[in-house]
Amino acid sequence: MNRYLEIFSELEKEILAGKFLPGDLLPSENQLAAKYQVSRETIRKALVLLLENGYIQKIQGKGSIVLDIRRLDFPISGLTSYKELQQSQHFQSETIVPYIEKKFLDGEEAVKVGLPLKQKIWKLVRQRKIDGEFIILDKDYLLASVIPELSKEVAEDSIYRYIEDELKLVISYAQKEIIVEPATLEDRQLMTLKKEDSHVVVVRSHVYLDNTQLFQYTESRHRMDKFRFVDFARRRKI
Repeated sequence: MNRYLEIFSELEKEILAGKFLPGDLLPSENQLAAKYQVSRETIRKALVLLLENGYIQKIQGKGSIVLDIRRLDFPISGLTSYKELQQSQHFQSETIVPYIEKKFLDGEEAVKVGLPLKQKIWKLVRQRKIDGEFIILDKDYLLASVIPELSKEVAEDSIYRYIEDELKLVISYAQKEIIVEPATLEDRQLMTLKKEDSHVVVVRSHVYLDNTQLFQYTESRHRMDKFRFVDFARRRKI
């Protein structure tokens, strides 16, 4: 392995382990060159890799500043439950359900969420707590004709697991919209927002079963500094 790749790997491990915290300066190029007994050019190559992978930001006259990498990757095109993301990315989280109710959709809500008017739905709100902070607010509407019973315990665990394992239904696809909106009063009441957090990232999804039936509208509101939305794209000529 090239020496600069080894140095990149060592510095990456130190950042991930918390030896360097967000906002800290890495040692200077001269200090790193002396530590690893290599040229400054080799150090620069390692720092470029850290920069390209989102670990540092180079600032003229200051040096290499460590960035906050404690973000969760949310796939844009995938249809993955929060529980599955938690398990795949190995983060600790608590889900709290401050509101769950079986009710009839009124006209205004039906237009907003795109579900049939005058049908019974489950409406619920879930707060996602990570590292002591509520950084996601999920608002769900689910057709009661598809999901006749829904407990708070199931909502705190995984609704999709319940639908697929217990109800034996197949969740097939979703249409998503991702936008940035001003934070609402509800966001500030139910999420841990900072004073400077004027906006949140909102993911709205209409979710369908394999028979093409729309059964869920969900609105997932995210604190902007804690998430990045990722996707894999392959070029296709038109």
